[in-house]
Amino acid sequence: MSQTSSRIQEILQQFETFLTDQAPNVPSFHTHYETALWEMMLNGGKRFRPALLFCIVDALSPHLIKNAFLPALSIECIHTYSLIHDDLPCMDNASLRRGHPTLHTKYDETLALLIGDGLNTHAFTLLAQSKLDPHTKIALIETLSHNAGIGGMVLGQVLDCAFEDTKLSLEQLKTIHTNKTAKLIAASLQSGAIIADTDSQFQETLYQFGIHLGVFFQLRDDIIDVCSTSAQAGKTTHNDTDKNSYVNLLGLQDAQKTFQTMRQDITRALESFPLAIQTNLNALLQDYFKDIE
Repeated sequence: MSQTSSRIQEILQQFETFLTDQAPNVPSFHTHYETALWEMMLNGGKRFRPALLFCIVDALSPHLIKNAFLPALSIECIHTYSLIHDDLPCMDNASLRRGHPTLHTKYDETLALLIGDGLNTHAFTLLAQSKLDPHTKIALIETLSHNAGIGGMVLGQVLDCAFEDTKLSLEQLKTIHTNKTAKLIAASLQSGAIIADTDSQFQETLYQFGIHLGVFFQLRDDIIDVCSTSAQAGKTTHNDTDKNSYVNLLGLQDAQKTFQTMRQDITRALESFPLAIQTNLNALLQDYFKDIE
C-alpha cells in the first residue's frame, strides 16, 4: 500500500467511526424505525463519494479534513437513500445490497420508502451543521441539491424507469447515466474543491472530470452485473436483462473495449491536475481500473 493510499484509507477509517457515531437518535413507539434509519448506512459500502471529496480536501487543504466529515456524510446519506429507493419493487425490486437484505425485503416497502426520504432530507441538516463558513455551506447545499435533485439524479431515475422496456440510443443511455450516477460523483469532487476554497473555473474542471468518471463507473457497473455473481458484487446482479445498459446496447465485448478506452481517457485527464490531487485520485481509483472478467 502506498503512503498516499494509506493516508486516504486512514481518513476513511476515521470517517467510518464518525459515521457510526452520527447515527440519529429518533426514539418513538415504532418497532423498527430508529434502527432501520441508519441500518443501510452501517451496512458498509465503498464510501466512494466521500473518498472523492477527501482526496481533494486532503490534497489542497488537509487542515480542513475533519471539517469535511459532515459534508461527506451528507453525500453518503444522499447516495444511500438513492440505493434504498432504487431497490424498491417499483424500480429494480432487488433483494440484496451491500451484502445484506434490502430494507423493503427485511422490513416492508413503506418503511424502506420513508427511510430513503428521511436520509434525503437529513443530508441537508448535516450540511447546515457543518463547521464551515456560511458561504461555503450555501455552495455545498446548492451543488448537492442541484445534482441529486430534479435536474440530476432524480431525472436519471425517472428516465431509467420510464424507458426500461424501450430500446434507447447510446447517447440517450449516456444522458440517463450522466444524471443518475455521474452528477453525484461530480458533485462529490466539486464539494471538495468548494471546501478547499478553489476558484470556480477549477471547480468546473473537477466537475466535468467527475461526469466522465461517473459514466465510466456506470459502464463498469453494467459489466459487473453480467460478469459477477450476487455474492461477488454484494448486491443483486443479472438484474439488467430487460433494461437499457451498455452491455445490452454494445454487447459485452464492445462494452469491455469501451471500458478500456474510457479508462485511458480518465488516466490522461488526471495528468492535468496538481500532483497532490493526481496522487490521491490514482491511489483511490487503481482498484476500479482493473479489468472485469
